[in-house]
Amino acid sequence: MQLVQFVVLAVIAVLVGDVAYAQDAAAVSSSNSYLPIGAGIGLGIAALGGALGQAKIISSALESIARNPGASGQMFIVWILGAAFVESLVILTWLVASGLAGKV
Repeated sequence: MQLVQFVVLAVIAVLVGDVAYAQDAAAVSSSNSYLPIGAGIGLGIAALGGALGQAKIISSALESIARNPGASGQMFIVWILGAAFVESLVILTWLVASGLAGKV
């Protein structure tokens, strides 16, 4: 997991390195060529995190149901709500990434 974080930070540093230098606002705002790339990377990271989160939710729910089959009815609502919340974060990231990519 630390390797993935390092790679992500390295890619972000390479893509937005020119913005880190002291430039005037006009030069920074005219340099939006990396925005779609950053939006795509952000969306990929969000989709990966969402998929891992949903996998953990489903895995834990199925394990709990296997241990106590009588509680499956009570867990179903919580399980669906948890998966919906995780998916809503991925959809929100998609909306933000689409908005940023459209500004180019």
